[in-house]
Amino acid sequence: MSRFFSARHASLVPYTPGEQPQIPITAKLNTNESPYPPSEGVARAITGEIGKLQLYNDPECTALRKAAAKYYGVAPDELLAVNGSDDALLFAFIAFGDRDRPMAFPDLTYGFYSVYADFLHIPAHVIPLREDFSIDPEDYMGLGENVVFANPNAPTGRALAPGEIGRIAASNPDRVVIVDEAYVDFGWESCVPLTREYDNLLVVQTFSKSRSMAGARLGFAIGNRELIRDMNTVKYSTDPYNVNRMTQAAGIAAFAENDYYMANCRRIMETRAYTTGELEKLGFAVIPSMTNFLLAQGPVPGRELYLSLKERGVLVRWFDQPRIRDYIRVSIGSREQMDRFLAAVTDILETRSEKI
Repeated sequence: MSRFFSARHASLVPYTPGEQPQIPITAKLNTNESPYPPSEGVARAITGEIGKLQLYNDPECTALRKAAAKYYGVAPDELLAVNGSDDALLFAFIAFGDRDRPMAFPDLTYGFYSVYADFLHIPAHVIPLREDFSIDPEDYMGLGENVVFANPNAPTGRALAPGEIGRIAASNPDRVVIVDEAYVDFGWESCVPLTREYDNLLVVQTFSKSRSMAGARLGFAIGNRELIRDMNTVKYSTDPYNVNRMTQAAGIAAFAENDYYMANCRRIMETRAYTTGELEKLGFAVIPSMTNFLLAQGPVPGRELYLSLKERGVLVRWFDQPRIRDYIRVSIGSREQMDRFLAAVTDILETRSEKI
């Protein structure tokens, strides 16, 4: 760091995004992107905005929030449109966390939670997952702290029932419970309906995974209108034009063509089941997943398998963390991409066997 870097952030360890390869890759399975392109209506909507880029976008995202509110079954003022779900998480950490209001989250979950806590000098209460990588809801009952976790969780793929999340919210009435539902469309149940019952429950969703818009950056925060008002205060104090006009148009079109995206989610879920079965045949232990990825432990150490796959043009994710160092995380791509991955794994295992 330069001599100009603020001492206040000297210990900050930034988030590490998934690798964006600069070399030929036959199967990119490391960042949980959709293998399917956006719908035709989304492409047309984006093109229609190109001639208006000289004009500022609507900071209130009026039309987009109206479409989103209809889809989620909430009022427009109970919803905030954001530049990807990371935007919503940052606004929430700023709005609801401080030195006297810690953030509690699992030891294995989305890496930005610890980064935001560190960056904003919010005490982090890190709670270990169970041995099977599931969340024990009792660990979060009556904490008197803000709570945040992904559900289904990343990178484990396991999910907690909405009823348990309701219990957590009820037991911490004076703090905010943030549920990050980035992967909820791959077979799980959303907590959005519970925001009517618990005024301290905030649900965050993204269009990056299930709606093929990782590069467009669109997400939503849904909750009690007072929570949304607080987050809007942060938004208008930092980045009022946070969702560009092309993304707003794309989001409206995506809601209109939701059937296309839900069909893609079902295809991904089918491919997930197929890949799980094939990996288990190869001797892997696969954590049951309700996401568009698998966390798997095989006969080859995680880092070695990650590097060997990369040599064969297949990119997956490996985390250098003690509890999951022997695992790889594999995004679910198309059936063809997964067959390339499985063929590469088979080749690695056979090559390794010959050397022993």
